[in-house]
Amino acid sequence: MTGLLWRAADRLRRLRYPADHGRIGEDMAHRYLRRRGCTVVARNYRPRAGGGEIDLVVRDRGRLVFVEVKTRASEDFGAPGDAVNAEKRTRLLHAAGDYARRVDARLDEARFDIVSVVLSAPPKIDWQRGAFGAAPDSRPARASRVR
Repeated sequence: MTGLLWRAADRLRRLRYPADHGRIGEDMAHRYLRRRGCTVVARNYRPRAGGGEIDLVVRDRGRLVFVEVKTRASEDFGAPGDAVNAEKRTRLLHAAGDYARRVDARLDEARFDIVSVVLSAPPKIDWQRGAFGAAPDSRPARASRVR
């Protein structure tokens, strides 16, 4: 029953905001992560001083995770997650540091993930855990991808 309501909400949102792929992708990523056991604790978090936004803040098995959601209509121009460059990671780290201070959490224990959404039929969602580290230019040797 809940799935039927989610699909109806998705259709209504696509009718009302047909060009707002980001919003649609964030909604899909939110539900995707919840189905995989994550608890979403914040959406679209922006620090008061500006300098970035975190699409989703979740708890995954007790660990604080900052999630960047990238959405594309197709993969014609590459995977959506490839758009998270060093400048974007720097802004995410700034916002994550602010959030961690506010909730009294350690930033060095947090994880930074990317969820890529391709709005094909059916939609394709790719969850890249540990996409980058606490330093703006750091990338793991091999990130784990979950479909």
